[in-house]
Amino acid sequence: MAGTRQAARSGWLARFLALEGVPIAIVFAVLIGLFVITAPGAFTGYRIYMSFMATVPPPMIVALGLTLVVVAGEIDLSFPAVIAFASYVFCLLFKEYDLTFVAFGAAILVGVVMGLINGLVITKLGMPSLIATLAMLFVWGGFVTVVSGGISLAIPTVRGTAIHTIFAGRIGVFPVQFLWALGTAVVVWFLLNRHRFGESLLFIGDSLKVARVVGIATDREKIKLFTLMGGLSAFAGVLLSLETSTYFSQAGMGYLLIVVASVFIGGTSIFGGSGKVIGTVFGALIVAVIEAGLVASGIQGFWTRFYIGVVFIVAVTMNTAIEDPDKVPLLRDLRAFTRN
Repeated sequence: MAGTRQAARSGWLARFLALEGVPIAIVFAVLIGLFVITAPGAFTGYRIYMSFMATVPPPMIVALGLTLVVVAGEIDLSFPAVIAFASYVFCLLFKEYDLTFVAFGAAILVGVVMGLINGLVITKLGMPSLIATLAMLFVWGGFVTVVSGGISLAIPTVRGTAIHTIFAGRIGVFPVQFLWALGTAVVVWFLLNRHRFGESLLFIGDSLKVARVVGIATDREKIKLFTLMGGLSAFAGVLLSLETSTYFSQAGMGYLLIVVASVFIGGTSIFGGSGKVIGTVFGALIVAVIEAGLVASGIQGFWTRFYIGVVFIVAVTMNTAIEDPDKVPLLRDLRAFTRN
């Protein structure tokens, strides 16, 4: 009887840990607990958590889009330039013409068009997405620098406007943009897990040949995918502008490591064919917590990227080992050695 109860408890625990996002949520909770001990002055108050919720949404939203891209076995490295370009369009139209929601729509449209062009370059020219989007990072980044003259734009008067209140205001002390990020996560989760588009991406990422055999228009789905990625990157750029009241040409470059790390720390397979949207949400939070926690604990700022890189490597290796140990040569060799 005792053995039966123990087996039932073990089975319940295994099922709980198998739920999407639970393992990475536990890692997040452990990190918070660690920093509460090492930096109680910062992590026992509410201000640092409100700061996370104000600054995390832009990279989190881009990471959610990139999750879908990686699920399809692709990558997009052009998003920093898309963020900057959308930010520039929004700030320019607001500053010069006092436009708000029209400026918002124009910025999103610019991102959508840039994403569409990325998709066309990849599918119609047959370029690997890594090379194509890396090239487009320089193309779009150089273009926005030329167009803007390399100067920053400050829009302090955007604070207090309706668009600022809706997208970057506060409910008490709670940042509204975090609700937009969570809403984006819900939409992306349903797209991936409950929509034909997500099913197509999973097929494409698992096997492009099989996807074509079952009748999926792979080029069309990829174009839609990169167009969506462009729109989400632009949305992130506008949120960034609303929060900081500024545009600068390198606005999105600081997100490159953060976004990519968020996706893979969250458990999305680097090989494509599977993705964890909830994991990406917690991955973005973990990166933010590591950066803030190390600084609050007295560790010099330049060490933060070092530790994020270490966590990145460990997380990708662990997720790969859990999904398929044979994809990790060290584990494969160890298993072969133990058999002998």
